[in-house]
Amino acid sequence: MGKYENDVKRLLELVGGKENIQAVSHCMTRMRFVLVDSKKANEEEIENLPSVKGTFTQAGQYQVIIGNDVASFYNEFTAYAGIEGVSKDAVKAAAKTNQNPVQKIMGALGEIFAPLIPALICGGLVLGFRNVIDSIDLFENGTKTLVEISQFWAGVDSFLWLIGEAVFHLLPVGIVWSITKKMGTTQILGIILGLTLVSSQLLNGFNVATTPAEEIPVWDFGFAKVQMIGYQGQVIAAMMAGFVLVYLEKFFKKICPEVISMIVVPFCSLVPAVFIAHMVVGPIGWTIGNAIGDVVYSGLTSDFRFLFAAVFGLLYAPLVMTGLHHMTNAIDSQLLNTPAQSTILWPMIALSNIAQGSSVLAMSVLQKKNERAQQVNVPACISCYLGVTEPALFGVNLKYVFPLVCGMIGSCCAAMISVGFGVEALSIGVGGLPGILSIKAQYYPIFLLAMAVAIAVPFVLTFIVGKIRLSREDRFGKENTVKAAGAKTEDAEAADTVDAASEKSAVLEEKNASGSADAAQADAGNGQHVKELKSILDGKVIPITEVKDEVFSQKIMGDGVAIEPTNTVVTAPADCEVSVVMADTGHACGLTLANGVELLIHVGVDTVDMGGDGFKLLVKEGDHVKAGQPLIEFDPEKIRAAGHPCTTMLIVTAEGSASGITMHTGMDGKAGETAVISWE
Repeated sequence: MGKYENDVKRLLELVGGKENIQAVSHCMTRMRFVLVDSKKANEEEIENLPSVKGTFTQAGQYQVIIGNDVASFYNEFTAYAGIEGVSKDAVKAAAKTNQNPVQKIMGALGEIFAPLIPALICGGLVLGFRNVIDSIDLFENGTKTLVEISQFWAGVDSFLWLIGEAVFHLLPVGIVWSITKKMGTTQILGIILGLTLVSSQLLNGFNVATTPAEEIPVWDFGFAKVQMIGYQGQVIAAMMAGFVLVYLEKFFKKICPEVISMIVVPFCSLVPAVFIAHMVVGPIGWTIGNAIGDVVYSGLTSDFRFLFAAVFGLLYAPLVMTGLHHMTNAIDSQLLNTPAQSTILWPMIALSNIAQGSSVLAMSVLQKKNERAQQVNVPACISCYLGVTEPALFGVNLKYVFPLVCGMIGSCCAAMISVGFGVEALSIGVGGLPGILSIKAQYYPIFLLAMAVAIAVPFVLTFIVGKIRLSREDRFGKENTVKAAGAKTEDAEAADTVDAASEKSAVLEEKNASGSADAAQADAGNGQHVKELKSILDGKVIPITEVKDEVFSQKIMGDGVAIEPTNTVVTAPADCEVSVVMADTGHACGLTLANGVELLIHVGVDTVDMGGDGFKLLVKEGDHVKAGQPLIEFDPEKIRAAGHPCTTMLIVTAEGSASGITMHTGMDGKAGETAVISWE
């Protein structure tokens, strides 16, 4: 009879039976299911199982938190259910089969843009700040900008363009790099391809619309000429070029002998990819852009401008995500050169900025207790309200989809009001909330009304839909969920403590009964009288509640401390036994002291997804280790490159015979020296 026989049988029933399980795996603490129909899982009853400490759904996986003994539970479960476990990569792949085509496309876009989000946020804030100081006439009776009256701020404005240009004009470099990273091909080749799209040898893509065709430089091959056009800020062309490179490299790797692969594969992949990018992908991108520009101009000057406003307001945000929105600058410039010297297009763009920002604002309210989400939400919202929407679109709204749609609806409503009443702008470039300063004074009341709609409609819609659609993990702070998790945690920890203490007591009784003095001595030497745990790494020791993962921060696995490491080798906190290891990933291990205290060491957050890349496990299950002995070696650069924090957790998962356990945080820890956890 297995230790978890009853819970295993009940869990199989509660997830919908064997036929409802598409794939199953486990990490250091959790069972990971891909279910055919996730609605069949009875979450409330599953969380009531004695072995279960919590559940949540993420990326198509239904995850059941078990704890340190998850490997044993997993083995019993798969044996009883008569199913074969698979790798975590296979589970992730299976999870994607539960998604419809739109979800798969959005998921792929999200994975490509996720590593770019910090740069987009930074660049957005920089451009938003520059918009305020160099585009708004706030001084000398509304005739001059701060840059125009101050040499210092003029210098700051010019200097900050280094960042703005790098983030937005050179964005194709980051996109192609991210694609090669996601697809597992050579990243430096992706960077080089991206650089060829924005080379200084080419005509800047932002200047193409205003450059006469005869002045555009060309490559002359004798039988054909190709325009030397850069793709600054372009997304579609960069993505297409990136995937061309990826599949060329995979093809040549497959057919090329290993002995010459280093020479043949890079050359045969990169050179054709560059040709295709400039001769096929580029022209297609510009053709699409010109067609969109012509449609916009015709709509603005037709008798159906009201309907056009609705369509433009609805679709402008998706245009931003493709990079095709830059064509509107040429249209705006043309409108500003007409006798009226004004444009009715730019006000709609400013309103779209506001609408997407309002969706992010609603998400920020919904996720106010989700610290990880707020790190993106807050700066993205500020950037969006200042007129730069990429951080909000790629960092928040596209990730969840429904905020994007709610923002599009609000933008549509506001655009109809603006165009319907003929609101005109005197200049372009000032977007978001400051956009009102570019509006003709007589249209201020109407534009303020349109702004109110652009704020209220997306906020209300996103808030309502978000309360329905967002999972507990996404919200991370829904009051009744936290209370339930807290109550469940106390019950589970109490049960684990009793079980651990009982098991340890039984072992000691058996040793005493057999008169094994050597075993008793081994226990004493292995930490029977240990009263404290030393830091497992050098670095800042922080409360476990500050970890950006609810399983740890809500103490579902138990109380403990976390360390922001400054070195790369995890060491044993005391004399103990290695009770469990993640041999395939090397990112975590479990330890047991002689007094029954059980510990979990977990390097990084969500690092199980790395599949062991960047980790080296230095011990094996059953090893007896001394305090300070190396356990795990890790590469922080690889962890960060994969998009994960390096924060490392030391968790007390079972208290054994220890009492009055105290956590010590707020200081710089030294591995093997600084006491971080102690008891009476």
